[in-house]
Amino acid sequence: MAATMQDVADLAQVSLSTVSYALSGKRPVGAETRVRIESAMAELGFRRHAAARALASRRTHVLAVAYPVYGVALGATLNEIVAGAAAAARAAEYELVLWPVSSVEPEMLHELAGQRTADGVVLMEVALDDPRIAVVETAGLACALIGRTEDPGDHVWVDIDFEDALEQSVAHLVELGHRDIAFINRSQASLDAGYGPVVRAQRGYERAMAARGLRPLAVPCDVTPPAGRRAVQRLLADVPDITGVIVMNELALFGVAGALREAGRSVPRDVSVIAVAVAHEISEMYERPLTYLAPPGPEQGARAIRGLLEVLDGHPAPAGANLPCVLHVRETTGPAPRH
Repeated sequence: MAATMQDVADLAQVSLSTVSYALSGKRPVGAETRVRIESAMAELGFRRHAAARALASRRTHVLAVAYPVYGVALGATLNEIVAGAAAAARAAEYELVLWPVSSVEPEMLHELAGQRTADGVVLMEVALDDPRIAVVETAGLACALIGRTEDPGDHVWVDIDFEDALEQSVAHLVELGHRDIAFINRSQASLDAGYGPVVRAQRGYERAMAARGLRPLAVPCDVTPPAGRRAVQRLLADVPDITGVIVMNELALFGVAGALREAGRSVPRDVSVIAVAVAHEISEMYERPLTYLAPPGPEQGARAIRGLLEVLDGHPAPAGANLPCVLHVRETTGPAPRH
């Protein structure tokens, strides 16, 4: 039978929580203690997911998706990820349940994971430093990440290549002659929380603009249409000559459209608009066919589930996947206006 974290703790003569901290890095562990733990792991042949393998013979055949809501309900884009995960789970004869747990509520996740009503957990909306991982693994469950931490290690993870998505967006607008290009991101709170997608997108935008000698104009924005309207009003007040707007905020998009219309700016004659990582369904809701970068939502969900099942079957976690968005050029981007 595979060794467990408790076996490692007993052999190293430390507590179970100390082993967990040594594995997760969430709290410091003394050098001598760490050596004892690593020696015990080597002697027992223990790996991070050993507890999950040990549970394989008494599975519930239920997988959970933990979704922390950053001030907004599950939208169409994230719903595609869940749909892909659900399809992959059904194909493997598993049920999928949704746990709406915030990353700032680890005690709630601890309670759910401790009930052992699921064999493994898919964590969505992953922060760069996400405490939920240690909570899930301490409960003896395997986990997979949709997104990734700053250092995902040997976890199952599937992410969108946000840096590439912003590079594609900036490149598309620059090819059309635009130079004053703004980026409307998600909220300041999500940036402060280290929410991976918004941080990586910000980095990608700033890098793409700097590579072309252009000034970055990034604006954080809450995930609501009124916030999108206010963001554009602020941009136009500060930079009246702006001709390109990149939006990675699906609900703010509709406020962006309203604010441009109210300011008398025609799209795309005066201002080009491109949306990043939004579902086709959202692009069809815009006031005209929207130029957008489609995320690989269903594939993300399916890959996360398949990777999680591999771990539950005792196999090493598959290599992480950083999937690209696909640019769809439609009617909201055009040549930069001549002043």
